[in-house]
Amino acid sequence: MRTRPDVITTVEVNGRKVRRDEHGYLIAPEEWGPDVAEVIAREEGLALAEDHWAVIDFMRAYFEEHGIAPDARFVFAHLGARHGETSRAGRKRFFELFPYGYVQQACKIAGMRQPRAWSSG
Repeated sequence: MRTRPDVITTVEVNGRKVRRDEHGYLIAPEEWGPDVAEVIAREEGLALAEDHWAVIDFMRAYFEEHGIAPDARFVFAHLGARHGETSRAGRKRFFELFPYGYVQQACKIAGMRQPRAWSSG
């Protein structure tokens, strides 16, 4: 069972407070919105472009359907297929978009809770 974070911070996004844990992950993924993604991406030093949004939208749709974030391999395959490439090429493209990785950047920006243990691809 996941314990509650020791430190909860908030960030104000368009007049509403969004709660995050000590590492910047959302406490409640339902508080996520595209405006929240933009704020977190700026904190991460990223300007979100079309392929970033393709990844984020895929992750959010998977989360909505399954109640968990997708495994990184599914995201790499989605990104590769989007460009008519292999999953391996999708993985390379992914790390060009999110240089600090799946958990460190993509999950955080897509509004996922901080994972306990995860395959980072």
